Amino acid sequence: MSVRRFLQAKITGLSARLSRLARVDNAFVGLRPQDMPYAPSAEHFRVANARLAAVEQRIRQRFEDLQTDVNQRAPQRVLVDIALVERELDRARRLFGMFYEVFAQRGTAFGPSLAAHDNIAADCYRAIRQTAPRLFDAPLLKPVSYMEHGYSPATMRRDVSLSRLLGEANPFPLIRIPWDRDQPWQSVFLHEVAHNLQADAGIWQENRQAVLRRVMGRSGPMLASVYGRWHKEIFADLAAILLGGPAAAWGMADFLAHPQPRTMTFRPGGAHPTAYLRVYLLAEMMRRMGFGDDATKLLRVWQGLYRAQNGHRIPAGLMSSAPRLIPEVVDEIAFQTRRNLAQRALADVIRFDRADQDAIQEGARRLQAGQVAELPPRHVVSAAHYALESGRIAPARLAQNVIEQLSGNGKRPTALRLAA
Repeated sequence: MSVRRFLQAKITGLSARLSRLARVDNAFVGLRPQDMPYAPSAEHFRVANARLAAVEQRIRQRFEDLQTDVNQRAPQRVLVDIALVERELDRARRLFGMFYEVFAQRGTAFGPSLAAHDNIAADCYRAIRQTAPRLFDAPLLKPVSYMEHGYSPATMRRDVSLSRLLGEANPFPLIRIPWDRDQPWQSVFLHEVAHNLQADAGIWQENRQAVLRRVMGRSGPMLASVYGRWHKEIFADLAAILLGGPAAAWGMADFLAHPQPRTMTFRPGGAHPTAYLRVYLLAEMMRRMGFGDDATKLLRVWQGLYRAQNGHRIPAGLMSSAPRLIPEVVDEIAFQTRRNLAQRALADVIRFDRADQDAIQEGARRLQAGQVAELPPRHVVSAAHYALESGRIAPARLAQNVIEQLSGNGKRPTALRLAA
């Protein structure tokens, strides 16, 4: 076989791969009619297919360029042109794989739980639209939840270029839920939704600059750089409490409680606040919202678990300044107005008050009795937290009841095709 024949055979094999990854729809990913109540919307499928079509167009253009005068080009140039086609195929493969895995999970036993989490996320956006109807310029595709390995939930924000997709942008928010954390009382899910709210509201940079200025003016550049790195996670924590109330703070403290060496170790350059100090931020937020009793109880528990005098690995300046800086940072992030929020504060556009807390407590009592909690989905998360904490209902039964309630229990209309 000559070099030219070898290269032509390679190109022929490449041509067979061009159209394998062009589209996804409910039938292609294996969703049955009974799975459709838990599937993402038709618009999610449409956007996914539009993104795949755009990548396919780039692949075909590269392939046409490859075939033009292929026999007149040097073999090494042909190999480079083949590599350019394969680069776009790799991009399509990764994008297709992500969509396939996310959508196909709705045909598994996790489908109802994932649909429940989708509805919680949509309700968090609805909460802002109710108080600030024009904050988001246009309808936004709601986040889609999916299961994956990993210790903690995580989010991939809308329109962010992802390294796993070779720089291709994510068309709608995705929230990863670890396989064992699909229960509906996980307050950290509200935290992940809040990351998307912050990005979609356009206050990411504005918030960071405000935190830097505030801390710089009080304590200098070293601590300003630390809180500047932490600003995204602090925002998501505080927004989660506004979305879910004190139960969200308790739930995140549960998530952060580890042996003392981990909880009291500072990670240089890390985006997450040191867990020990992070709970003080949660408590300060509850105090500012008018839930001082919950704040005091949380700190009493936290200080019973962790004693700084027993040793820690947190810089002395960061530790000693915390009582002074934490109220400043909470005030700046949650209670100072932002231009991109139309000169309102985060606490103005996500509202939570004593009446909401009373309704959640009543919802918890109903859940303990095996009844439906008549609450917005984001508040059902908190009611489920209290119901679980009471010990009066088995976790499996509570999870089943809440998932049935939040997933719509299969009552959404069934459509046999979601993509043309």
